[in-house]
Amino acid sequence: MATAPHHRTGRPTPTTLAYLFLLLSQNIAALLLLPLVIASALLTLVWIGLPFVILTGTLLRTLANSQRRTLPHLPPRTPVPAAYRPLPPTGINRRALTIITDPATWKDLLWLISGALNLLVAAIPAALLAHGTYQALYALALIPDPSFYGTYQPTGPAERLVLLAPAALLILLAYLLTIPAITLYTTFNRFLLQPTEKSRLTARVAHLATSRANTIDTQASEIRRIERDLHDGAQARLVALGMNLGMAEQLIDHDPDTARTMLAEARETTRRALTELRDLVRGIHPPVLVERGLHGAVQALALTHHLPITVTSTLPGRPPDPVESAAYFAIAELLTNTAKHSEATQAWIRINHGQERLVITVADNGRGGADAAPGSGLTGIRKRLDTFDGTMNITSPTSGPTIVTLEIPCALSSPKTSPSSEKA
Repeated sequence: MATAPHHRTGRPTPTTLAYLFLLLSQNIAALLLLPLVIASALLTLVWIGLPFVILTGTLLRTLANSQRRTLPHLPPRTPVPAAYRPLPPTGINRRALTIITDPATWKDLLWLISGALNLLVAAIPAALLAHGTYQALYALALIPDPSFYGTYQPTGPAERLVLLAPAALLILLAYLLTIPAITLYTTFNRFLLQPTEKSRLTARVAHLATSRANTIDTQASEIRRIERDLHDGAQARLVALGMNLGMAEQLIDHDPDTARTMLAEARETTRRALTELRDLVRGIHPPVLVERGLHGAVQALALTHHLPITVTSTLPGRPPDPVESAAYFAIAELLTNTAKHSEATQAWIRINHGQERLVITVADNGRGGADAAPGSGLTGIRKRLDTFDGTMNITSPTSGPTIVTLEIPCALSSPKTSPSSEKA
């Protein structure tokens, strides 16, 4: 029983070979990028080379990240994280300097230069297989060449069949060397692309500093919004209420009818002020979220939407209040984007929890093309999740559908009822 997984990984499968071919194609692309990297490095001697450094650095990171995403599909099937320093949003000099001084960039360059060695490792079993196959086909007279590689020309069928034994041996050797070659390839590339502990900590600190700054900006914006809503809404109505009550107090003795009218207006002003205060409180932390939890709040939100939305939840407990609030408002923003831009006729929301992470999937059957460009609502969601070290992944091809996955690290508390699924 314990040796079964090892036995499975010891045999090359079509899927394994397909991923190996994908890895090699990425190495070929990296080798094609090498001359451009060298040219940009030479051009850094003058200022004009800095934009090329940013371009080639971005392309190199894209290729290296594609290799990191593909490597986990081969044994030992563990993720290979990236640990790049975040690029400044503006400034050619700052962006180029960040790329050049980032230790992860130099590890990517080492991986880029080692592309020829990677191809050589993979070429050994491939060359043996190609040679053995050619020799077998030649021995069976399935290849019309008069001589074998121009060096040996058999005089009869018997001499041709003699070539079958070494051909079979070469094919067997290629089969036996495939998994060791793949293991050597993945081990070597993991060593090159795996970030050092120092790089990991540096990237982590930079990410936390950025998310902290975003959190402070978001909180400041939220405070300004609350102040503005209070000033323009409830506060203005309360001031008007005080003026109406003062005038009614002056008129109540000699003009009671007008005083009664003003008191009625004051009562209406009170009602509107209470409504605005309730709306403001819902914008800060919806009462339904406190009372019914995340699933109940999202279900209530879906009921007010013009699209049919299926809400499915498998939460065995409740996330912490800040996480619950962030998840609720992120879902609300996604549904707003769906209504405005997707032209969808159906949407789905799934909420579950596993491996100490709250996972939320929001999907629709619209026209797709969602993009988390700077300044968009999706960027605001990403900043909101950064506060909790959460992530947002978007899959939205042009023809649709759009699938947005939110993940927030958290633990659950106070077990709830069994999983449910409802359609709004």
